[in-house]
Amino acid sequence: MRIAEVIGTVTLSRCHPSIAGYRWIIGVPFSLNALTNSIPPDGEDLVILDQLGAGQHQTIGVSEGVEAAMPFYPNKKPIDAYCACLIDTISVN
Repeated sequence: MRIAEVIGTVTLSRCHPSIAGYRWIIGVPFSLNALTNSIPPDGEDLVILDQLGAGQHQTIGVSEGVEAAMPFYPNKKPIDAYCACLIDTISVN
């Protein structure tokens, strides 16, 4: 799981029938350096399926790869990133 900040939303004109009606957001992952030094996220943008209602500039936890599709098991969904949690605070030691 990676930690990311929401920077926008995505509007699809066409999509696979199994993911029709879902909400999509754009997130930028934090590197360890960005988390420890309280600087803005510095990763590569991701398009993320969101069922939790993450808002603009909110910090989220993102599951990727096979784990991103696990909330829909046994159904198969063609997704690569899933908003798994909304994060209130981060403490890095």
